Amino acid sequence: MIQEQTVLITGANKGIGYEAARQLGQQGYYIFLGARQQTNGQQAVEQLQSEGIRAEYVHIDVTDPATIQSAAEQIRQQSGSLDVLINNAGIAMGGNVPSEQSIEEIRSVYEVNVFGTIQVIQAMLPLLKEAPQGRIVNVSSGLGSLAFNSDPAHEHYGANPLGYNSSKTAMNAVTVLFAKEFTDTPLKINSVDPGYTATDLNGNSGPRTVEHSAGTVIGLAVIDENGPSGQFFDETGPIPW
Repeated sequence: MIQEQTVLITGANKGIGYEAARQLGQQGYYIFLGARQQTNGQQAVEQLQSEGIRAEYVHIDVTDPATIQSAAEQIRQQSGSLDVLINNAGIAMGGNVPSEQSIEEIRSVYEVNVFGTIQVIQAMLPLLKEAPQGRIVNVSSGLGSLAFNSDPAHEHYGANPLGYNSSKTAMNAVTVLFAKEFTDTPLKINSVDPGYTATDLNGNSGPRTVEHSAGTVIGLAVIDENGPSGQFFDETGPIPW
């Protein structure tokens, strides 16, 4: 059985997810690297292993309940518990005009960003409850903040993709409701906005590096028993819903 603290990161074969795996691995965590495609996931695991990080590939497609359940069983057999879950998998599609985005595109975004997150949390909760201090970090976005979306002075006020923005708002609601359920328990659940980061999601146009943004994400993964739960953070601290 694995003796180190463990973390499952979805969508971790590249970008912020991969870098979060690398940084947590450097801190001594055993990495369950979640990815849809085995080739990509295994290559990412081999790269981590070449740096001396203990990691293994977990086949998980957050839109496929069978892979989610098999991932939970793999982790149960390997460690019996899970210390940290980072829901990093996410997609964006469609243009910037809400009235023109198709409902099919919006559904596709919600399947990953919202329903996928819920399914993974529900499947991993028994393992997280077995850990001394389970942690869930939902990788959201400032574009999901209703306060930011309604503030003409905010820097991203003009970013208006209906499916993506509203899916991250819904993800934040998921965070709040699960956190309420586990109030007064060791389990802590938070949302994080890693910031506009250069990744494939945005054509590598963001000004932040994955190294910087991954640090923001894992800051919530390693909070102690006095840390927050049911809140929304970026690199500066708490931000409005």
